[in-house]
Amino acid sequence: MLKRTDGLMRVVAGVVLVGLPSARSMVAQTGPACASDNAGLTVPAGFCVVIVTDQAARARHLTVAPNGDVLVAIARGQNADGGVLVLRDTNGDGVADLERRFGAGAGSQVLLHGGHLLYSTTDAVLRYPWREGAMEPAGPADTVVQGLPGDRSHRAKTIAVGTGNALYVNIGSPSNSCQQTDRTASSPGKDPCEELETRAGIWRFDATRTNQRQTDGTRFATGMRNSVAIAIRPQDGELYAGIHGRDMLFQNWGALGFDEAAGAEKPAEEFVRVRQGDDYGWPYCYYDPQLKQKVLAPEYGGDGQKQDRCAEKKGPMIGFPGHWAPNGLLFYSGTQFPERYRGGAFIAFHGSWNRAPLPQGGYNVVFAPFRGNAPTGEWEVFADGFAGPNKDPGGAAHRPVGLAQGPDGSVYVSDDRGGRIYRILYRGTR
Repeated sequence: MLKRTDGLMRVVAGVVLVGLPSARSMVAQTGPACASDNAGLTVPAGFCVVIVTDQAARARHLTVAPNGDVLVAIARGQNADGGVLVLRDTNGDGVADLERRFGAGAGSQVLLHGGHLLYSTTDAVLRYPWREGAMEPAGPADTVVQGLPGDRSHRAKTIAVGTGNALYVNIGSPSNSCQQTDRTASSPGKDPCEELETRAGIWRFDATRTNQRQTDGTRFATGMRNSVAIAIRPQDGELYAGIHGRDMLFQNWGALGFDEAAGAEKPAEEFVRVRQGDDYGWPYCYYDPQLKQKVLAPEYGGDGQKQDRCAEKKGPMIGFPGHWAPNGLLFYSGTQFPERYRGGAFIAFHGSWNRAPLPQGGYNVVFAPFRGNAPTGEWEVFADGFAGPNKDPGGAAHRPVGLAQGPDGSVYVSDDRGGRIYRILYRGTR
């Protein structure tokens, strides 16, 4: 007796013919169908792109559960109330067709850790009980950390969990360069800068404790204006970050000889390995990519050359182009992508607003390979085209924010401008 196991079966002239497999079985064998135009992105040969959803308005950082569900932190804004969005693909075509929403607050990041979903907002880190395969929490949230400073600029709190349940929280500065009058030409900087006591650094808390406040944590590293992109590298267990550099060298200090090109290209966006006690020098110092060293900021008597106190501040492992805004960081640990990607860093750049008169830049995802436990220093644009023809914050179609790896080794990218979630797969070259 013949048993139908898949596809279509029919009898012609006494002969059993097995036809093409069903659409669902083809998906299971080959994976989801990629967009014919790769969703407008340019990716390396052998890669392709699936649009998981276009309905995740104000999507910030994301994570992917072991069953493939995509969990997204949602910022508050027009048509977005914040909280957590959970997306599920029920038929294997790569497109989310089921969603759940829960929680509140201006969401920044979500992480799965130790049977919980950690969710960070502008002033707190919450912890929901989470069962594998669920789309909603198993109970109400506990507050892990509360009362974090979130006034003025750089309010988003991004998080990472390291060994020993160490919970790392980025707390960005509220200003550009800690001036006495912020973003004002020739206004000197505050010295000492009191912002460093509670902001412009990474704090460490205990991911298993509840009702902690900032004073219960440890200032792990300082002098980091805003490190939205933070992550633990699985291959070495260490914390890494991408730091947003300061703005307005030309606009505020043109009279001292800082020209338009200097304002566009400096300072570099810093990619760093973060260890306890590190000081990266903000606001007193910035990293000059041409001189390849930290120099004294003009607010503190700098002239674009002088190092002074900055000679002892920690520099970057890689300096990326100025003002690109690193927002997402992922170390690849899967096997779907070719060998050269394993252990390397993907960085999502949200995009610049102040590189004029040069063209605005970023709005892309780059890849920085590692050799052993250190980057080679080289990097390349991995995915581009998110913004479309208008590379500026107001005109960009999409702006990449978060990065996550799926259980199959795909890389997911969130977009807080157009509400799109991308999934990048490797299919190989012929």
